[in-house]
Amino acid sequence: MPPTGAPSRPTGEPGHAALLRRTLRRHAAGVTVITVPGPAGFTATSFTSVSLSPALVSFCVARASSAADAVRRADRFAVHLLGVADADLAERFARSGGDRFAGARLELHDGLPVLCDAPAWLGARVAARHPAGDHLLVVGEVLAGGVRRHSPALVRHDGAYARPVRLRPPVPRDE
Repeated sequence: MPPTGAPSRPTGEPGHAALLRRTLRRHAAGVTVITVPGPAGFTATSFTSVSLSPALVSFCVARASSAADAVRRADRFAVHLLGVADADLAERFARSGGDRFAGARLELHDGLPVLCDAPAWLGARVAARHPAGDHLLVVGEVLAGGVRRHSPALVRHDGAYARPVRLRPPVPRDE
């Protein structure tokens, strides 16, 4: 007997997209802005760490997005980890059309646009690209980065930006 809430349609039917969207609204995800030379950029919640040795990270971009062609051509990218004060920046890079970089303070790191107002960033060399349904999965090897200021992370949950709440003190770790 299938578990409660299991889909009854064959994989790939439109109902599965709605199921995925509805279910993932329950998953909180960190909000980032991805930039590539050009410059081009977009807001993403698909950023994740892949490996520590070598240091690899990944993100996905919709193949139909306005930034997809620039991402396909890019040999490197920057990931900007946003803080709770950066919801306006996230919204600007989430909108289609217009100059997403207008008014943004930028530094160029070997031609890579890095947003000065993001609390933390990583720069990576593209190591692999993989088609993944209607998205492109990009894996990169981390080469640079830094933390400019400490800030609670900006997260996306249930269709809105949110602030994480610490439930207990952090566990000390060797770094």
